[in-house]
Amino acid sequence: MRNGDDLEGFDGEASSASMISAASSPYQPTTEPVSQRRGLGGLRCDLDYLRGALGRLKLAEVLLALTAFICIETIMECSPCEGLYFFEFVSCSALVVTGALLLLFSLNLHTRIPQINWNLTDLVNTGLSTFFFFIASVVLAALNHKTGAEIAAVVFGFLAMAVYAVNTFLAVQKWRMSSRQQSSRQSSDYIRARTESREVVHRPEIQCLDA
Repeated sequence: MRNGDDLEGFDGEASSASMISAASSPYQPTTEPVSQRRGLGGLRCDLDYLRGALGRLKLAEVLLALTAFICIETIMECSPCEGLYFFEFVSCSALVVTGALLLLFSLNLHTRIPQINWNLTDLVNTGLSTFFFFIASVVLAALNHKTGAEIAAVVFGFLAMAVYAVNTFLAVQKWRMSSRQQSSRQSSDYIRARTESREVVHRPEIQCLDA
């Protein structure tokens, strides 16, 4: 029959063995936050963005591009058709790209991809859409056959161009502001690093510890 010391030694050996087996096991308990493991489960609509100027402009751009695309798709006959095809391509491309950006910004999905400069991406999209909507609307106005669908497409094309132009102006201001903030942040980090390096140089006790 084992005495108390033997039982304590046995318990110690058992606990040590369990610790070793747990350490060597490939299935370790994860410390990853639950919010990171949920993937897209924590999506939330950013109502502040949708109520702001940029959000409203994005909604207007999507609606105008969609309306212009529907108008151009209702045309059954054309001769020549180059202007119609070009307008169709511009309105469809603007609808898809702007709709994707609206989805990313309204759900804050762009914050999960910080490697991309989203302010510059939005600026490029609005600038190109303004230019191509202007060209496509002018070409369609010059080559149309005065039908109701063609006239409506031209009108919505120029309206979309105007909204994209306003969005481009605001996007330029936002991009400049973000660039200034980034440059000031980098300069402050550089000054802080220089200050810390000078403190190390002027404090001999730190140099002795490093040696």
